[in-house]
Amino acid sequence: SYNFNYYFHSRNPSGFRPAPFETGYFGTVKADPNFNAQNDAAKLKKAIETKGVDEATIVEVIAKRSNAQRQQIKAAYQQSAGKDLAADLKKALKSDFEEVVLALLLTPPEYDAFEMKRAMKGAGTSEAVLNEILGTRSNKEITALKNSYKEVYGELLEENIKSDIKGDLETTLLALCKATRSEDRNIDDGMAKSDAKALFEAGENRIGTVCSVLIDILTNRSEAQLCKILQYYGQFSKDGLAKDLEGELSGNFEDCLMTLVKSALNKHAYFAERLKLAMKGLGTDTDTLTRILVSRSEIDLLKIMQEYKRMYGKSLQEDLLKETKGDYEKIVLALCGTP
Repeated sequence: SYNFNYYFHSRNPSGFRPAPFETGYFGTVKADPNFNAQNDAAKLKKAIETKGVDEATIVEVIAKRSNAQRQQIKAAYQQSAGKDLAADLKKALKSDFEEVVLALLLTPPEYDAFEMKRAMKGAGTSEAVLNEILGTRSNKEITALKNSYKEVYGELLEENIKSDIKGDLETTLLALCKATRSEDRNIDDGMAKSDAKALFEAGENRIGTVCSVLIDILTNRSEAQLCKILQYYGQFSKDGLAKDLEGELSGNFEDCLMTLVKSALNKHAYFAERLKLAMKGLGTDTDTLTRILVSRSEIDLLKIMQEYKRMYGKSLQEDLLKETKGDYEKIVLALCGTP
């Protein structure tokens, strides 16, 4: 039912529609041109101390400033109030609204590190979160996330992954952790052809999938190169790589490789699909909504919203209005750039 089926399962490579490469700012959150950190810190202090808490002001200040500006507000608050802004907000707020506000106060690498740590905490591991973060971030973002992780938790991300995850998924996530994946926009046509053939032979053509070949190609080639490989793969397989992977693999390992494939083809469509799935069925997965809306708000949320509309025929805001409520609804809509 997703448009991904159109991208992936097209037998004819000319029916293939990867996202065009564009440069520019596609975030929804922009720096406030009349920014004053001291004023904002004072507004927040007053909002926190108001009887019943003034959530509207908190939304106004926190969601309508860039991340760099929020860091300055934290410093100004510490200086004037002598207290930690995040700690004060944590005491004053609750549930999903509190989660978003605290997420917005972290720097992007700190937030990625926080989400990775949370995904591995406690009894079960949330592999889907690890797949989403490591499968969509650039080398620079992964390096920054690893540094933050070590700084904040005093542990190495790779060591935590090793103790929590096993098998092919562990191998894949550790390969992504290296942050050495090619980011070259130039395509090597001959290599794309031979990789496509190797992928086909590793999977479809043999009994028992040779996972090491899949992992090696999907974690090392650039996203532009992967798009070309997928195109050539269509010459060997009538169903396309995604369909073949779904047939041969299962569970979290399949989810991880599919993340790499989808992200290479069209990262905005990948996130749009994740948002849609978070609102599907009974109960809304607010953790996923929060993570994607916060982490993409200064990168490409505008593009994700465009893909969402194209894929599902209605705007992300319409679905958020339907699936969320209260202050949480107000702040996620503010992050989408809704006045």
